[in-house]
Amino acid sequence: MTRSARLGLSLTVLAWAGLGLAPLALDDWNIGLLTQYVTYGIFALSLGLIWGQAGILCFGQAIFFGIGAYSMALVTLGKLPWLGDSQWTGLALAVLLAMVVAALFGWILFQGRALSGAHLAIVTLCAAVVCEIAARRWEFIGGFNGLFNVPPLSAPNGDPLSTNATYFFVGIAALLTYLVSLWIGRSPLGTVLAAIRNDERRTLHFGYDVRLHKIFVFTVSGAMAGFAGGLFTTQFGFVSPPLVGFALSTEVLIWVAVGGRSVLMGAFLGALAVRAAENAMSSSLDQYWLIALGALFIVVVVVLPQGLFGKLLALAPPRRLGRGGTR
Repeated sequence: MTRSARLGLSLTVLAWAGLGLAPLALDDWNIGLLTQYVTYGIFALSLGLIWGQAGILCFGQAIFFGIGAYSMALVTLGKLPWLGDSQWTGLALAVLLAMVVAALFGWILFQGRALSGAHLAIVTLCAAVVCEIAARRWEFIGGFNGLFNVPPLSAPNGDPLSTNATYFFVGIAALLTYLVSLWIGRSPLGTVLAAIRNDERRTLHFGYDVRLHKIFVFTVSGAMAGFAGGLFTTQFGFVSPPLVGFALSTEVLIWVAVGGRSVLMGAFLGALAVRAAENAMSSSLDQYWLIALGALFIVVVVVLPQGLFGKLLALAPPRRLGRGGTR
């Protein structure tokens, strides 16, 4: 293992350890805020998986996040009585429905002469805009106003979880999501996805079914985004049409690009870093914070094309691709 790989592994472990020890140093308010950031981190991981690992630039990732959020709200508010009102059922539906929609959407996008690059980005952008408009006009899911009074995460006895318990629940969920994403990226499947990212035509000539690989990773990514959306709803207590729209889809792209799309942990920490910067800027720069955030994004992309954490957190390649391995 090279020195840079050892550094990446060490910093990754330290980052997760720091998140685990955060409740010892922060008060309840800041722990609640960090819980929200970690939820956004799961959302960023879902985009980092398809963009960084497979080269699929999706401007509609919020569609699956919003589906998960609305699913959780509809179940826990009793609007789907045949499913009950359990939060576990809500989370399961959030993952399952987002996964199914992502699979169908991926099948359409990658069928035949599959879309890629700018064409794929434009189509997914338009899909996000259409979904937001549809959500505004669908009264069953609250229409323009959305749905309110979604209950927070609760213990088996029905009592709401404490701030620290909620944080650890979301933190463990984030760690498991990261490990699953990392396993995919470092598995033989991940090697094929990297080949598709680097040269899709050559990968096709080697005999791999590029379409099925892309649909699979797109489906997994959608499930992850839906899971993040379900967790989001329990923390904020509401859902609204912008959660499936273009603005949030663009925002998660910024998080991943700033953190480093080529490294999963970079994408995750990018969400935490940008959300923290947004919070600090909005309180200190008043209405000019969006300009400052945009300037920060441009500087990072131009000066650090691999993102803030891309080089620092890069891990060693799998053993089969290392020295003496086969490619």
